[in-house]
Amino acid sequence: MNSLAEKILLAAFCGGLIFTPSVHSETVSATIQTPTPAETGYFKLGTTQNPAGHEINVNSRSLLFDGQPAFPVMGEIHYSRVPQAEWRAELLKMKAGGVDIVATYVFWIHHEEIKGQWEWSGQHDLKKFLQTCGELGLKVVVRCGPWCHGEVRNGGLPDWVQAHKDWKLRSTDTNFLAATKILYGEIAKQLSGQLWKDGGPVIGIQVDNEFGGSPGYLMALKKLALEAGLDVPLYIKTGWPAMKTPVPLGELLPLFGAYPDGFWARSIKPMDGNDWENFTFKLTRTDTGVGNDTLKVEKNGDTTGTEKYPHLTCEIGGGMPASYHRRINYDERDVEAVVLTQLGSGSSLLGYYMYHGGQNPEGKLSTLQESQATGYANDLPVKSYDFNAPIGEFGQINPQFYWLRRLHLFLHDFGAPLAQMPATLPDVRVTSKNDFTTLRWSVRSDGNSGYVFVNNYQRLQPLPAKKDVQFKLSLPGGEFVFPQKPVTIPADSFFFWPFNLDLGVAKLIYATAQPICRAGDTFYFAETPGVNAEFVFDGKTLAAGKSEFKNLKPSRHPAIKLETKSGHAIQIVLLDETDSLALRMGTPVSDPARLQIAFDAPPKIVRTKVETELLKPAGAVREILLSGGKSHIAIAPTEADFTNAAVWKIKLSADWNAGLQSGSMKATDTNAPGRRPVLQGNPLLRLRYVGDVARLTLNGKLIADNFYAGREFDLGLQRYAPEIFTGDLRLEILPLRKDAPIFIEPKHRPDFGTNESLVKLESAEIVQLNGVEFEK
Repeated sequence: MNSLAEKILLAAFCGGLIFTPSVHSETVSATIQTPTPAETGYFKLGTTQNPAGHEINVNSRSLLFDGQPAFPVMGEIHYSRVPQAEWRAELLKMKAGGVDIVATYVFWIHHEEIKGQWEWSGQHDLKKFLQTCGELGLKVVVRCGPWCHGEVRNGGLPDWVQAHKDWKLRSTDTNFLAATKILYGEIAKQLSGQLWKDGGPVIGIQVDNEFGGSPGYLMALKKLALEAGLDVPLYIKTGWPAMKTPVPLGELLPLFGAYPDGFWARSIKPMDGNDWENFTFKLTRTDTGVGNDTLKVEKNGDTTGTEKYPHLTCEIGGGMPASYHRRINYDERDVEAVVLTQLGSGSSLLGYYMYHGGQNPEGKLSTLQESQATGYANDLPVKSYDFNAPIGEFGQINPQFYWLRRLHLFLHDFGAPLAQMPATLPDVRVTSKNDFTTLRWSVRSDGNSGYVFVNNYQRLQPLPAKKDVQFKLSLPGGEFVFPQKPVTIPADSFFFWPFNLDLGVAKLIYATAQPICRAGDTFYFAETPGVNAEFVFDGKTLAAGKSEFKNLKPSRHPAIKLETKSGHAIQIVLLDETDSLALRMGTPVSDPARLQIAFDAPPKIVRTKVETELLKPAGAVREILLSGGKSHIAIAPTEADFTNAAVWKIKLSADWNAGLQSGSMKATDTNAPGRRPVLQGNPLLRLRYVGDVARLTLNGKLIADNFYAGREFDLGLQRYAPEIFTGDLRLEILPLRKDAPIFIEPKHRPDFGTNESLVKLESAEIVQLNGVEFEK
């Protein structure tokens, strides 16, 4: 027994010691138990089978599709915040990013702003949205409210409901439930024919949101849903805040969330709370930071009985909008690292809020955003709900889209067994917010195979490299140490590595590279930047030759070619970071039934400078008022304040309108799950400015607004064509005070110099991103 692979295999199956860790290593250890069987039988589901015989079920570890464990990906988009004409193209982008399930809120105020006057047409047409999802092979979870939040006025409750001071809202109050019964009946009409049991895409219904009171209210909502005919496999609630009295076992699946940082925090200091915990691995699921502006939860902990449910998420922060007092502007790594920690902590459904940004629709009686003026905790932009999501409000692709897509490719090919693997925390764990020396890692394993997850990253806090690391796993079959020689975990890195990975015809004992996907007998891996790639196979599954491969160089060509004892040939392709993020799998136009690997070509960016004219310089700088109570949060400017804004006229060329009308906005449709169609063009007006608040008006009407956070202010031209090319388009910017009591990310805070305030339009341009189609 000479090879490392043989030694590891002996330990994994015979309980022996593999090899002694290097005397120079910082060995980190974890003890993994054989998982107990998943529990089932107590979930109170609706009709689980559709007319085609496909079934959706659940056990205590994951969702089950046709009786098999599943690890789907869910992404949130709000149909009423996106024009109907754009739904299909934007849903295709979501699918291309790896989304399997679409989540969407039904905001009551968007549909019955005036009592008795229901609006289900245009971008309010829920039925049409669901039909479009179904046509594209996307499942749907409908979040029915009645209270949703979603940074909507009154949390989605119409003003006329809010005005009933004699009603106890969000309770079993007879009058409130009677109004909610009508809402659910209207929703049921929209969902008619779209439910899973009828062959439609709707597999789940969520009742209310972020509710921590009496479970009787949530059960009353489920009863109303059932009476309305909303018969679906999955009934859902948010798992936060923790409830003192749990909902009866199995009645409502709790779905959880985690954000890198929140616009809702009362502080104007960076990461001034418990959000740092979301950059660690933990077995508790409740994030005390989510919605803590209203929930006021200070203590960690889950509702009793949470362990009886699978760890499903619906609100991992795909991005974060800027509120007036707190201008969050995530680095994409903030999002990616939290997703990884959720995965390494045991999640078996990655659900993103938001995955696709949007824009608030026009209100009949008022604007429809959350604001302090309506008694809520934060001021949000009147129009924009971009959320800096993987896909922006005008269809922009943001950087985290590609990292998430790579992860979703992995989940589609390797997620089913992972979904049944519990998480195990290491023997030594991070102790506090300021513990930067302890390695943050976890294991998910079935007792033999699994993955080690590492997160050496924290938002706004550099984490140093960890030198001479080896992982010691005490498995039921023996002690397993890898890699063979200690490695340095690079500073600010995050990744996962497999051990005892079954490749079907061969076994990979371990790799210091991250699996992505497979295409036939070719397996794709991503290098871990800064770590030499090492692959060790079980020699007993190979016909002959080497079983250990070290110091491999990334390339799009196979780095390893093996022949197995069963006569199969397999290949390993090791990609560098750039290529692995460009990797996609799609269907060639010439053969739609076949999946193939392709790589995104670098986008061709066409920039055209836009002429602007300063019509009026800024007037007096406004005094920023503060809210009452304990927090004293900065209050957003009113309409009257914009009389002192600097104003520019934006002059667009009619030639751009001709280009749009010629069809440059077409999307390529495919049926490849999680695999990317690419827009031919998505022209944007892109403004770079410094100021407090900027907004665009067209012929005197507000069409877009932006709280300065250091990001570009984008406007999709297609949405407003042709009027935007011939009308009066103006940009208004209020000055930003040097002493403004608001949080701006340190790297985006402007240099005021000797100025007490700043207002500046730095550039205006049309940006067109020309993508590529799948290779033919």
